[in-house]
Amino acid sequence: MPSRLPEPSADERAHSDHLLQLLREQIASHGPMPFSQYMERCLYAPGLGYYSAGRTKFGEAGDFITAPELGELFARCVVAAVQPVLATLGEQADFLELGGGSGAFAEVALKALAAADTLPRQYLILEPSADLRERQRERLLAHLPAELNARVRWLDRPPEQDWRGVLFANEVIDALPATRFAVREGEVYEEYVVLDGEGRLTRLDRPADALVGSAVRHVERDLGAEFVDGYRSELLPQLPYWIQAVAGSLTAGVMLFVDYGYVRREFYLPERDDGTLMAHYRHRAHNDPFYLPGLNDLTASVDFTALAEAGNSAGFAVAAYMPQAQFLIGAGLQQVFEQIQSHDERDRYRLAQQVKKLMLPDQMGERFQAMLLARGLDVLPLAAELLTADQAGRL
Repeated sequence: MPSRLPEPSADERAHSDHLLQLLREQIASHGPMPFSQYMERCLYAPGLGYYSAGRTKFGEAGDFITAPELGELFARCVVAAVQPVLATLGEQADFLELGGGSGAFAEVALKALAAADTLPRQYLILEPSADLRERQRERLLAHLPAELNARVRWLDRPPEQDWRGVLFANEVIDALPATRFAVREGEVYEEYVVLDGEGRLTRLDRPADALVGSAVRHVERDLGAEFVDGYRSELLPQLPYWIQAVAGSLTAGVMLFVDYGYVRREFYLPERDDGTLMAHYRHRAHNDPFYLPGLNDLTASVDFTALAEAGNSAGFAVAAYMPQAQFLIGAGLQQVFEQIQSHDERDRYRLAQQVKKLMLPDQMGERFQAMLLARGLDVLPLAAELLTADQAGRL
């Protein structure tokens, strides 16, 4: 790994070595491991995976900064966008956040929903990490009044009973375990992780099974062209099943996904022939998924065309799709900005920096996309500015 990456502490290296040994044992016992399974272990192995262990992930002290960590602006715009949906559905509506991060989004969102008099019956957080769940709980207890905390409930699994409301996920799909594939001489291969002669992790391509092979052929048919020899990338063949699992019981309402990614024809550009997989370590991005397993966040960009297809298969329709910058403008960025504008020069500077990070094309403004999917609503209660900005035709 290039020396530009910070050196881990002795404890961090020992932690990574522990996970590495576990991976070696599993590969030695069961044979080559699909990359998707390797990614799942690196991110979610109990007590050892990136999201399951105790090190700080978000903010300046972590490995990356998400939009809610920048300040209030993002969360308040999201609330402004979906608040009419909650108002339409009434007092039985719930709000479900997938992956609560540090709790920063929930803190701001609950305050904004209270101010708009559209508090959901319950604010649900589906958080698989016990460590992150505890951090979220501590943050909300410290920063929210008791009456707001009383509405918060953490879930171990998606709701099984029918419910109505809003499902929100920021930077969640990019962390779903991705399948890596390659095409050689017209045949589809799946990438596996194996051990070389010195016990180091390396990759091996094996003929793809029917699920992966058909998923790749579906992409080719949609693109109207076959992948060239040697092309390598990622896909999520499990995405339709995942959407059904997390949102199958949402009978009326909207889902809002914000993540970095592309429409399909941009995701699989000819020049993007080694995919979009990235590792994030202490605010540095690199492309070696085998470096310090358990200490890096592994992500792949989102194919938003695939997300729309998965939503459709689960009974949802695309209500709107656009870059994050257009979404925030349509959600009322200008009004929110004016509401939280301060007379303090340092606060004004920090707010201006938030706007730049969220809106500039080379920051989050164009790299991140927003997709709204709806079901069970007679009328779509979204701001006209959002509907006007819709670019779903690009999907």
